[in-house]
Amino acid sequence: MITILIVEDDPTNVRVFSKVLTKRGGLAVRHTEDVAEVITIARSGEVALILMDVSLTRSVYEGKMMDGIKITQLLKADPLAMNVPVILLTAYAMEGDREKFLNQSGADDYISKPVLDHQAFVDQIKALLPD
Repeated sequence: MITILIVEDDPTNVRVFSKVLTKRGGLAVRHTEDVAEVITIARSGEVALILMDVSLTRSVYEGKMMDGIKITQLLKADPLAMNVPVILLTAYAMEGDREKFLNQSGADDYISKPVLDHQAFVDQIKALLPD
């Protein structure tokens, strides 16, 4: 079964995304906010895609606070993790934010929160999954 990693600090969002992805998408889901664990999982090949919250508030790596942009930059610079697609999730949906966040992070796509159209959410994720 295809597994999606959710890197999100809001428990409600984790529950909603997990339910939508498993029920509508037929996908397996893992969740962590631990940056070292995210990197290990991405390197392992256990997940087909990562949903990355831009505004993580409790994620620390090597003594530094890390948001989703910085974690994505780490993943995209890592030869063992760089090919795992990353979709940024953010409530910051002002004009120009999509391009700014994608350029800064190297992420593959961007979804604004709240996610209202669950089928479009699943479709957008499935479009980036490897065949």
